[in-house]
Amino acid sequence: NKTVKTGRRDSVIVAHFSSSSSCATLSHRLSCDFSSFRLWLHLVLEAAMPVESGSSAAARQQKQKRKSHSLSIRRTNSTEQDRSGLQRDMLEGQDSKLPLSLRSNLLDLFSQIEREFENLYIENLELRREIETLNDRLAAEGQTFEGADLAKGALKTKASHSTSQLSQKLKTTYKASTSKIVSSFKATTSRAVCQLVREYVGHRDGIWDLSVTRTQPVVLGTASADHTAMLWSIETGKCLLKYLGHQGSVNSIKFHPTEQMALTASGDQTAHIWRYMVQLPTPQTCFCTPCEDDVDFSDKDEADGEIDGPNDCPSIRVATTTLRSHQGVVIAADWLVGGKQVVTASWDRAANLYDVETSELVHSLTGHDQELTHCCTHPTQRLVVTSSRDTTFRLWDFRDPSIHSVNVFQGHTDTVTSAVFTVGDNVVSGSDDRTVKVWDLKNMRSPIATIRTDSAVNRISVSVNQKIIALPHDNRQVRLFDMSGVRLARLPRSNRQGHRRMVCCSAWCEDNTSCNLFTCGFDRQAIGWNINIPALLQEK
Repeated sequence: NKTVKTGRRDSVIVAHFSSSSSCATLSHRLSCDFSSFRLWLHLVLEAAMPVESGSSAAARQQKQKRKSHSLSIRRTNSTEQDRSGLQRDMLEGQDSKLPLSLRSNLLDLFSQIEREFENLYIENLELRREIETLNDRLAAEGQTFEGADLAKGALKTKASHSTSQLSQKLKTTYKASTSKIVSSFKATTSRAVCQLVREYVGHRDGIWDLSVTRTQPVVLGTASADHTAMLWSIETGKCLLKYLGHQGSVNSIKFHPTEQMALTASGDQTAHIWRYMVQLPTPQTCFCTPCEDDVDFSDKDEADGEIDGPNDCPSIRVATTTLRSHQGVVIAADWLVGGKQVVTASWDRAANLYDVETSELVHSLTGHDQELTHCCTHPTQRLVVTSSRDTTFRLWDFRDPSIHSVNVFQGHTDTVTSAVFTVGDNVVSGSDDRTVKVWDLKNMRSPIATIRTDSAVNRISVSVNQKIIALPHDNRQVRLFDMSGVRLARLPRSNRQGHRRMVCCSAWCEDNTSCNLFTCGFDRQAIGWNINIPALLQEK
């Protein structure tokens, strides 16, 4: 595209040449006779001037007389002296009520307009020559044209083999940058690939977090703002156990890697470790979740929030170990590899490392400027990552007992809601700035991939085997991306299925055959999804 801007006294004419057809059309219009335009403009100005008072017949006669002596101006390339002489002749032969000085000024303005259009016409002739030169270059690279006369018709491009080669070069050049953009406009994946399997309903307030046990029996755990944590049968949707030991909102739940122990963090400024024993229901006593598709659970009364299942399940009221050192809300907690230590993150801007056996504080990890929002541990190494409202996340290294190094990463512009490790050497961070970034632990100066979304991102989860990122959003959507930032799917959501409020957390469980992805939100429910990962990757 080429743009030409010329003019005087704020008169700007811009010619855009986006195609050969538009070039020909504009050149044809600019090459028209300018005398018609000048004559029309003069008649408009003459008609706008007042006439002497008199009868209507006399006024019409005077108007006809002016029309008969209308000024005829022809486009000319004469010099300024010729123009002045022509103006004097016109003034002498024109019968008009206008003062001589006003008529002279009008004619001077007409002359300036004519000169501007003459300059534009000359510049467009030069542009036409440049277009012809560019056409010759394109023809040399594999394009041929018919109808090269710009004033008569548009250029026509032949579909030749050389043209396809040029297009292929352009596609190869911009493939990496455009694939991420195009992927965000993919149609919603069919329900055969992403299916809602089961809803886990029973909490009386929003669910902040969920997790799946790492040992048998495999159950789902949820942490809710109703001061409780619940364990659920994945296959039946029945509540198996309810923990009632906290005095505040339960903000996080994580399971021990080898034993039947759960770690919960709460708004009562403590973190609890408690043991559980559950027995999965037999197929004969399968509990079916009530189907209330058209009801928004967040709008129901608290009495209706407790379904029959959770009322009948056993409960635990006393924790095995209580961790007390924080001066603010404990927003998250996780087990270090081996399960002998735990780390907690709090709104008091500190993360604490505890010994599980003695419940003593080992280290206080300070440095964040604002409240912490999440913490996560590496599955195989003694590494901890903490995220904060100060737009940063920090990597804490405890692999060397004598050195506890920390690295600060400033990759976001708003609150970092979560940062999680993958099985490999990557960290994935999500933020309220509507971006998710993938980092390499070996070189974390800049992200290796950036995912841009249309809503704030909450606690994310990355699958172990395929490394698929599940993004829960404030706008009730859940989207799936790969590690390179390409969108794979959006989980179906309608009035009859999906979340009805903000989605707070996601958790993968690839070993489960019925539900391999779980999400929870402030609609008081957790949802189990079946994601056909081979079909999902095939559509990619």
